[in-house]
Amino acid sequence: MKPIEPVFKEITGQLNAIKDNIQIIAVTKQVDVKRTKEAVHAGIRHLGENRPEGLASKLEAIEEDVSWHYIGNLQTRKVKDVINEIDYLHSLDRSSLAKEIQKRASRQVKCFVQINVSGEESKSGIDPANAIDFIESLKDFDKIQVVGLMTMAPNTTDEQIIREAFKGLKLLQLQVSEKHWAHAPCTECSMGMSNDYLIAAQEGATFVRIGTALVGSESEAKR
Repeated sequence: MKPIEPVFKEITGQLNAIKDNIQIIAVTKQVDVKRTKEAVHAGIRHLGENRPEGLASKLEAIEEDVSWHYIGNLQTRKVKDVINEIDYLHSLDRSSLAKEIQKRASRQVKCFVQINVSGEESKSGIDPANAIDFIESLKDFDKIQVVGLMTMAPNTTDEQIIREAFKGLKLLQLQVSEKHWAHAPCTECSMGMSNDYLIAAQEGATFVRIGTALVGSESEAKR
């Protein structure tokens, strides 16, 4: 696998040419602790995991001051193992999960509400038409702060379809932020991954989640 530092600098330069202050989350779910440490030593300060086990092993090994993002579907029964270890949750998508976070969290957690902009059945997330009502319903959950919205691009290589999905999320994020809800400032957009992070940045992403294009993949390295 390639050294991470020059790749990180290249991606940072690409994003800065579009917009300042886009946060790069290195998605380390497919690499080991050693490779994750390399990412941290390269200057990366946002790390993303999608399994409680992977999160736990890396939390134990990494002593540096980093922000931890849980980016995968979080089962209700696993909330207790995760919620007090992370800084951001990118997959709040149902009331049962919100209730369990409220029950288990020892502090307020920054959450992205996951929106299924594409409408694909294979993807998790709330229908955009129901998003504002769902977010409003969280006003009494003092352990949850809705900092933004998250989506995954449609499963297509058609750039225009991907772009329209990201535009849809940005528009919805602005609609929520204009409500000026104390529990939901909703200033952020988490969208864009290895194949489409530049499109996401052009359409208003403030966080991009980059895995293989940044840190690589153990499975690819073994081929």
